[in-house]
Amino acid sequence: MSFVEVSDLFVSYDRTPIIERVNLAVAEGSFTTIVGASGCGKSTFLRLLLSQERPTKGTITVAGNPLPPDPTPDRGIVFQRYSVFPHLTVWQNLILAKEFEQAPLTGRLFGAARKKARDEIGELLERIGLTPATDRYPAQLSGGMQQRLAIAQALVKRPKILLLDEPFGALDPGIRNDMHELLLGLGRELSMTVFMVTHDINEAFK
Repeated sequence: MSFVEVSDLFVSYDRTPIIERVNLAVAEGSFTTIVGASGCGKSTFLRLLLSQERPTKGTITVAGNPLPPDPTPDRGIVFQRYSVFPHLTVWQNLILAKEFEQAPLTGRLFGAARKKARDEIGELLERIGLTPATDRYPAQLSGGMQQRLAIAQALVKRPKILLLDEPFGALDPGIRNDMHELLLGLGRELSMTVFMVTHDINEAFK
Protein backbone atom coordinates (compact mmCIF):
# COMPACT_ATOMS: atom_id res chain seq x y z
CA MET A 1 0.00 0.00 0.00
CA SER A 2 1.25 3.49 -0.84
CA PHE A 3 2.21 5.76 2.04
CA VAL A 4 2.61 9.01 0.09
CA GLU A 5 0.38 9.53 -2.94
CA VAL A 6 0.58 12.47 -5.33
CA SER A 7 -2.27 12.82 -7.82
CA ASP A 8 -2.43 15.10 -10.86
CA LEU A 9 -0.21 17.75 -9.26
CA PHE A 10 0.17 21.17 -10.86
CA VAL A 11 1.94 24.30 -9.56
CA SER A 12 2.11 27.61 -11.37
CA TYR A 13 3.39 31.06 -10.44
CA ASP A 14 1.68 33.96 -12.22
CA ARG A 15 0.37 31.50 -14.83
CA THR A 16 3.87 30.13 -15.44
CA PRO A 17 3.81 26.33 -14.93
CA ILE A 18 6.46 25.03 -12.54
CA ILE A 19 5.20 21.49 -11.95
CA GLU A 20 2.81 19.69 -14.32
CA ARG A 21 0.95 16.38 -14.19
CA VAL A 22 2.96 14.72 -11.42
CA ASN A 23 1.58 11.38 -10.21
CA LEU A 24 3.52 9.39 -7.65
CA ALA A 25 2.94 6.50 -5.24
CA VAL A 26 5.63 5.84 -2.61
CA ALA A 27 5.68 2.97 -0.13
CA GLU A 28 6.43 3.61 3.53
CA GLY A 29 10.14 3.33 4.30
CA SER A 30 11.20 4.05 0.71
CA PHE A 31 14.14 6.25 -0.24
CA THR A 32 13.12 8.35 -3.26
CA THR A 33 15.51 10.59 -5.17
CA ILE A 34 14.30 13.46 -7.34
CA VAL A 35 16.69 14.49 -10.09
CA GLY A 36 16.62 17.44 -12.45
CA ALA A 37 18.26 20.63 -13.62
CA SER A 38 18.09 23.86 -11.61
CA GLY A 39 14.67 25.50 -11.84
CA CYS A 40 12.71 22.38 -12.80
CA GLY A 41 10.62 22.38 -9.60
CA LYS A 42 12.50 19.92 -7.36
CA SER A 43 12.64 22.17 -4.30
CA THR A 44 9.09 23.36 -4.95
CA PHE A 45 7.97 19.74 -4.71
CA LEU A 46 9.67 19.37 -1.31
CA ARG A 47 7.99 22.56 -0.09
CA LEU A 48 4.65 21.08 -1.13
CA LEU A 49 5.40 17.91 0.87
CA LEU A 50 6.31 20.09 3.85
CA SER A 51 3.14 22.26 3.50
CA GLN A 52 5.20 25.40 2.95
CA GLU A 53 3.36 25.77 -0.35
CA ARG A 54 0.08 24.53 -1.75
CA PRO A 55 -0.55 23.07 -5.18
CA THR A 56 -2.43 25.01 -7.82
CA LYS A 57 -4.21 21.76 -8.62
CA GLY A 58 -4.05 18.17 -7.47
CA THR A 59 -3.66 16.40 -4.13
CA ILE A 60 -1.02 14.94 -1.84
CA THR A 61 -1.98 12.40 0.81
CA VAL A 62 0.03 10.66 3.54
CA ALA A 63 -1.33 7.37 4.87
CA GLY A 64 -4.59 8.17 3.10
CA ASN A 65 -5.02 11.58 4.74
CA PRO A 66 -4.61 15.03 3.12
CA LEU A 67 -1.48 16.92 4.12
CA PRO A 68 -2.02 19.29 7.06
CA PRO A 69 -2.10 22.96 5.97
CA ASP A 70 1.07 23.78 7.94
CA PRO A 71 4.41 22.01 8.61
CA THR A 72 4.23 19.37 11.36
CA PRO A 73 6.90 17.57 13.44
CA ASP A 74 6.38 14.30 11.57
CA ARG A 75 7.99 15.88 8.48
CA GLY A 76 11.63 16.96 8.89
CA ILE A 77 13.78 18.80 6.36
CA VAL A 78 17.52 19.29 5.79
CA PHE A 79 18.76 22.04 3.49
CA GLN A 80 22.05 22.46 1.63
CA ARG A 81 22.86 25.46 3.82
CA TYR A 82 23.25 24.30 7.39
CA SER A 83 20.18 25.36 9.37
CA VAL A 84 21.85 25.40 12.79
CA PHE A 85 22.13 28.10 15.45
CA PRO A 86 25.75 29.35 15.41
CA HIS A 87 25.64 30.67 19.01
CA LEU A 88 24.59 27.30 20.47
CA THR A 89 26.65 24.16 21.00
CA VAL A 90 25.77 20.86 19.33
CA TRP A 91 23.95 19.75 22.48
CA GLN A 92 22.10 23.07 22.84
CA ASN A 93 21.04 23.03 19.18
CA LEU A 94 19.40 19.64 19.68
CA ILE A 95 17.71 20.12 23.04
CA LEU A 96 16.18 23.43 21.93
CA ALA A 97 13.50 21.73 19.81
CA LYS A 98 12.46 19.50 22.70
CA GLU A 99 12.33 22.43 25.11
CA PHE A 100 10.12 24.52 22.84
CA GLU A 101 7.83 21.54 22.22
CA GLN A 102 7.50 20.37 25.83
CA ALA A 103 7.83 23.70 27.67
CA PRO A 104 6.47 26.39 25.30
CA LEU A 105 6.07 28.99 28.06
CA THR A 106 9.52 28.80 29.68
CA GLY A 107 11.52 27.25 26.84
CA ARG A 108 13.40 25.16 29.42
CA LEU A 109 13.20 21.61 30.72
CA PHE A 110 14.04 20.66 34.29
CA GLY A 111 14.46 17.56 36.43
CA ALA A 112 13.30 14.23 35.02
CA ALA A 113 12.11 15.80 31.76
CA ARG A 114 15.54 17.30 31.09
CA LYS A 115 17.29 14.03 31.97
CA LYS A 116 15.03 12.13 29.57
CA ALA A 117 15.73 14.65 26.81
CA ARG A 118 19.48 14.45 27.50
CA ASP A 119 19.41 10.64 27.27
CA GLU A 120 17.47 10.70 23.98
CA ILE A 121 19.81 13.29 22.48
CA GLY A 122 22.82 11.30 23.67
CA GLU A 123 21.54 8.27 21.77
CA LEU A 124 20.98 10.40 18.66
CA LEU A 125 24.48 11.92 18.89
CA GLU A 126 25.95 8.44 19.13
CA ARG A 127 23.96 7.24 16.12
CA ILE A 128 24.90 10.27 14.02
CA GLY A 129 28.58 10.19 15.03
CA LEU A 130 28.72 13.50 16.93
CA THR A 131 29.29 12.37 20.52
CA PRO A 132 32.87 13.78 20.63
CA ALA A 133 31.55 17.19 19.46
CA THR A 134 28.74 17.58 22.01
CA ASP A 135 30.07 20.84 23.51
CA ARG A 136 31.46 22.41 20.33
CA TYR A 137 29.93 25.31 18.44
CA PRO A 138 29.05 24.94 14.72
CA ALA A 139 32.01 27.12 13.69
CA GLN A 140 34.29 24.58 15.36
CA LEU A 141 32.93 21.73 13.24
CA SER A 142 33.95 20.55 9.78
CA GLY A 143 31.46 20.85 6.92
CA GLY A 144 30.54 17.18 7.23
CA MET A 145 30.00 17.46 10.99
CA GLN A 146 27.85 20.57 10.54
CA GLN A 147 25.69 18.66 8.08
CA ARG A 148 25.45 15.77 10.55
CA LEU A 149 24.19 18.29 13.11
CA ALA A 150 21.59 19.60 10.65
CA ILE A 151 20.42 16.02 10.03
CA ALA A 152 20.31 15.37 13.79
CA GLN A 153 18.13 18.48 14.22
CA ALA A 154 15.67 17.07 11.69
CA LEU A 155 15.68 13.67 13.47
CA VAL A 156 15.12 14.97 17.03
CA LYS A 157 11.36 14.65 16.67
CA ARG A 158 11.60 11.29 14.89
CA PRO A 159 9.82 12.32 11.69
CA LYS A 160 7.99 9.77 9.56
CA ILE A 161 9.05 11.67 6.43
CA LEU A 162 12.51 13.20 5.92
CA LEU A 163 13.00 15.75 3.12
CA LEU A 164 16.53 16.47 1.87
CA ASP A 165 17.11 19.48 -0.40
CA GLU A 166 20.54 18.90 -1.99
CA PRO A 167 22.02 18.43 1.49
CA PHE A 168 25.51 17.40 0.31
CA GLY A 169 26.15 19.91 -2.46
CA ALA A 170 28.77 21.81 -0.44
CA LEU A 171 30.68 18.73 0.75
CA ASP A 172 33.75 17.16 -0.82
CA PRO A 173 33.32 13.71 -2.48
CA GLY A 174 34.77 11.67 0.39
CA ILE A 175 32.50 13.23 2.99
CA ARG A 176 29.53 12.95 0.62
CA ASN A 177 30.05 9.19 0.39
CA ASP A 178 30.14 8.93 4.18
CA MET A 179 26.91 10.94 4.42
CA HIS A 180 25.23 8.71 1.82
CA GLU A 181 25.97 5.64 3.91
CA LEU A 182 24.84 7.41 7.10
CA LEU A 183 21.50 8.43 5.61
CA LEU A 184 20.79 5.07 4.02
CA GLY A 185 21.48 3.39 7.36
CA LEU A 186 19.36 5.86 9.34
CA GLY A 187 16.50 5.54 6.88
CA ARG A 188 16.43 1.77 7.35
CA GLU A 189 16.97 1.90 11.10
CA LEU A 190 14.27 4.51 11.79
CA SER A 191 11.85 3.30 9.07
CA MET A 192 11.63 6.79 7.58
CA THR A 193 10.25 7.61 4.16
CA VAL A 194 12.93 9.80 2.57
CA PHE A 195 12.73 12.19 -0.39
CA MET A 196 16.07 13.58 -1.56
CA VAL A 197 16.48 16.28 -4.21
CA THR A 198 19.73 16.32 -6.16
CA HIS A 199 21.05 17.41 -9.54
CA ASP A 200 23.77 14.72 -9.38
CA ILE A 201 22.61 11.66 -11.31
CA ASN A 202 25.29 9.40 -9.75
CA GLU A 203 24.23 10.45 -6.25
CA ALA A 204 20.59 9.79 -7.14
CA PHE A 205 21.26 6.23 -8.29
CA LYS A 206 23.40 5.48 -5.26
